[in-house]
Amino acid sequence: MINYKSEISKEELAELPMIAFQGDIICVDKEEDIKEAVEYLKQFEILGFDTETKPSFKKGVSNNVCLLQLSTEERAYLFRLHITGFTDEIKYLLESDDIRKVGVGVHEDIVGLNKLRKFKHRNFFELQTFAKSFGIENISLKKLCGIVLDSTISKRQQVSNWEKEDLTPAQQRYAATDAWTSLKIHDTLRANYYLD
Repeated sequence: MINYKSEISKEELAELPMIAFQGDIICVDKEEDIKEAVEYLKQFEILGFDTETKPSFKKGVSNNVCLLQLSTEERAYLFRLHITGFTDEIKYLLESDDIRKVGVGVHEDIVGLNKLRKFKHRNFFELQTFAKSFGIENISLKKLCGIVLDSTISKRQQVSNWEKEDLTPAQQRYAATDAWTSLKIHDTLRANYYLD
């Protein structure tokens, strides 16, 4: 098993090259497009997973999850749940034992999605837990990216309005990158886990 450093500083992260998802990004905001997206995604055994919620700047006020991101190496789908709803097809993907959904802070995402519609979450994989088995202590997505992939990602769009009518190209790239980066970290750690 490869030894990773346990921590990375902000200064070290700032020195690393920036990466972003370069594949196709598909915003799914029509219910009729969900079936096609799910048909594509269910071909894969492992997907990068994340969600976004419109930030609330008022104490005691929280918003529902409005974006679900699922990514392969080549294609990222951004499901705009506040427009399409949490459909049966999406429920199928999230309940599938055949598809591993990998991400960071997965439990919070599942709780948020369950507020939209109850589902049985199956085959979700928490990267933070896996990273700890390598002795990694800095387990935010950005820091995992730095430690495992020797790269950094932009978090500039994190607190933007995810419910706006049209997501900007920067928002789309950010959302796709978060899910894709989880997939890359998972695959890299898993490959290195079995090395002597």
